[in-house]
Amino acid sequence: MSELPIIGAALLVEEMPVHRDWYLSKPRDLEIQSFIDADVLRGDWKPMAEEIKKQLDGHQGRLGIHGPFWGFTIDTPDPDVRTVVQKRLDQALDVCEFLGADQVVIHSPFTTWSYNHLDDGFKGREEMTENTHLALTPALRRAENMGVTFVIENIEDINPFERLKLADSFNSSSVAVSIDTGHAHYAHGNTGAAPVDHFVHAAANRLQHVHLQDADGYADRHWATGDGTVNWKAVFAALKQYDSNPRLILEMRDHNDIKKSMKYLEATGLGQ
Repeated sequence: MSELPIIGAALLVEEMPVHRDWYLSKPRDLEIQSFIDADVLRGDWKPMAEEIKKQLDGHQGRLGIHGPFWGFTIDTPDPDVRTVVQKRLDQALDVCEFLGADQVVIHSPFTTWSYNHLDDGFKGREEMTENTHLALTPALRRAENMGVTFVIENIEDINPFERLKLADSFNSSSVAVSIDTGHAHYAHGNTGAAPVDHFVHAAANRLQHVHLQDADGYADRHWATGDGTVNWKAVFAALKQYDSNPRLILEMRDHNDIKKSMKYLEATGLGQ
């Protein structure tokens, strides 16, 4: 990343009109988060998707969605639950096909508990990997044909290399990694994980997506950038060393903090 990066955002359909002038002002990447709930995917989501298309008219950036995640993990060992996971991922691809999106954020299966138990034979590394393959592979074959990439976001991950190994185990350009800065900062503050910029270096050119949110290292805050204790200069310096051009997505608890975050990133010379 040689030039000042253009910052995008995660938005719900109802938030899009508020920020439309901003995200049309530059080729900003967007992540639509209106399709994470099962009730939405099980219902008639097309009228909402049509409204999203309307709000995207004139948009020049890349488009992705946040995939479903409530109520399951992608490494579930239960065959019945796995069937539901496969169905939800397929529904997420239906949404991508309708909207013209080419990236889906999914959640990492690694937990704080698994960190100390991956190699002890009880729900160990091989089983987690196998179960994730069983859940993801059917949707992955379709995603490859569509040109869609699943990016695996850190949730409780302590060792950033584990998620990278999992992504690489698919041997597919349609599986890459994502970093959530607040999640990484939480892991740093609570479980002794490395600082956020180390997560960036671990992912290197496999990194295709970043959730930008500030936090205090205690909880998953989703504060405006500059309101917490994430070392943003270190994070953006790390991003600058690689050329994978990840989507830099502001993910705020309060969508009104997008404007505040942009003021901070512009004032510090980190983004535009």
